[in-house]
Amino acid sequence: MSDAWLVGRARELTAAVQRLEHPQQLEIVATMDELLDETQRRGEPLLVAQLLRASALARLLTRGLAAEAEPRLDEMLAHTRRHGLALLRADAHALRGRRLVLAEQEDAALTEIARALAILDDSTIPDRGVGVRNWNRMQSTALIDCWIVLNQLGVYEAAEEVIGRAHQAIRESASPHEITLQLFNRVKMLLGWGLRLERVEQYEASAEKFRVAASMAEAAEGPFAESLFPRKAGVPAVDQVGALAAALALNNPGEEHIERLEHLYSGLGFPYEKEVVAIALARCLDKAGRRDEALEVLRTTKKAMAADISQPTMRLNVSRELARLDTTPDYASGASQSLIDYATTLEAEMWTLRESQIATLNARREHERLSAEHGAITQQALQDPLTGLPNRRALDEKLRMLSSSADAQPLAVALVDLDGFKGVNDQQSHAEGDNVLRVVASTLRDALRGDDVVARYGGDEFIVLLPGAPASAAKMALGRAVKSVAQLPHHLSHGVTLSIGLVSLRPQERAEQVLARADAAMYEAKRGGGNQVASANSMTAEPANVWPGEDAPTDPAWGAEEPT
Repeated sequence: MSDAWLVGRARELTAAVQRLEHPQQLEIVATMDELLDETQRRGEPLLVAQLLRASALARLLTRGLAAEAEPRLDEMLAHTRRHGLALLRADAHALRGRRLVLAEQEDAALTEIARALAILDDSTIPDRGVGVRNWNRMQSTALIDCWIVLNQLGVYEAAEEVIGRAHQAIRESASPHEITLQLFNRVKMLLGWGLRLERVEQYEASAEKFRVAASMAEAAEGPFAESLFPRKAGVPAVDQVGALAAALALNNPGEEHIERLEHLYSGLGFPYEKEVVAIALARCLDKAGRRDEALEVLRTTKKAMAADISQPTMRLNVSRELARLDTTPDYASGASQSLIDYATTLEAEMWTLRESQIATLNARREHERLSAEHGAITQQALQDPLTGLPNRRALDEKLRMLSSSADAQPLAVALVDLDGFKGVNDQQSHAEGDNVLRVVASTLRDALRGDDVVARYGGDEFIVLLPGAPASAAKMALGRAVKSVAQLPHHLSHGVTLSIGLVSLRPQERAEQVLARADAAMYEAKRGGGNQVASANSMTAEPANVWPGEDAPTDPAWGAEEPT
């Protein structure tokens, strides 16, 4: 199984799980987990992230398994942060939002969408390692996952912006399946938006939403026939997809739609479309003079939705439609006109709250963006721009932290100076000197452990902190660094070497004191001819080419660390 096959299979299963019976959905969840196990054995970060998403999404789409998606989403978020996969990290936040809607935590869901959109706003340059087409596809997928939550919550203006961005991301390379998905999503959004506008008596605007939805429903016919969605060959899309049939019916209610809508209402259908099919069917039945049947459809739907908390806005649409048709002025059998008027007033207040939701989303989105910018600025303030190493400010913070940590003891501290660097600047150029500094910094960093800290101290000086390193271990590590620099090709190093002063932090010693001792030891190495390591108070420097078997260093601070 190739990596591409695994991703393709996961996409097919994701499309299928949306229209299958519960036992088959459970089988797909198990298959997704098998694919995930295989990708985790392979260890390719992008592949693992994509299958984590597929495994979590399959659970969100399967009744009773939404809670099981949480640990996979947590793992996906941690994994994408660790490997710098920005688009899939945004998608993890979007899917978290979807999970929070199912848990009736709408405010928290909006916060997750704001986080996702802030990441996507800052992720506009494709990763060449991923490829432009895959990058665009992942961007579109993350945006669609954001859109789903916004649509569920009825924040349609923001949803329209997001679905438009998703379309732009794949407009040049979209497959028939992706085109179909875009059209389905836009139709669902427009129908929900139109019904929402009716609730505040904006009927002209609502009719325009229905008209556009109907035209998109007709346009979906071609790509649907080539999509990955389970479908019956030779049967028009409008006879298989409830949202498409509802769009035609809501645009022009009439008896001609009833048989098709009844068939779709009683079938499985796609997620989140049964309610809008019920409303469309009720309007067509009412238009045909069959109001009692229309009321029965709406009452049955409302009862079925009692346990469905994933679509708060659509639940209100169904309730409003029922109140609109059931005008019997009897509290036992239906709503009176006065109750309908009261509901309309409440809807106007809810419309104001909806506008507040949009403002909250935009404010949180901007906050997340500014927080990310602040983090980047803070990172820059602690980084030397020439070498990419921590700068002196970062060194001071790290030294203070390590000196107070018992786990970091013994702590070796070394001051590194470049021999012959002034001649490079004088005889070559400062630009060439900068190149030498970058090469030496990289070589020094590569010669040491991952936990060791290498910082640029200023000019051609570096500081190395080796936490938990006894004198002998620190001496060996820095010896490798001295040798590595000395063996660099001349056109890279121009012959510079390292003089290193090495000491160990003493109890209660301040940062300036330990650095002063390291500086004195470094000058001892300089006086010995450079290209070597010396310890404070040493009378003789230790050349790099005689590391094995030399005498123990004479720094008194090492006395307790070295075996006698």
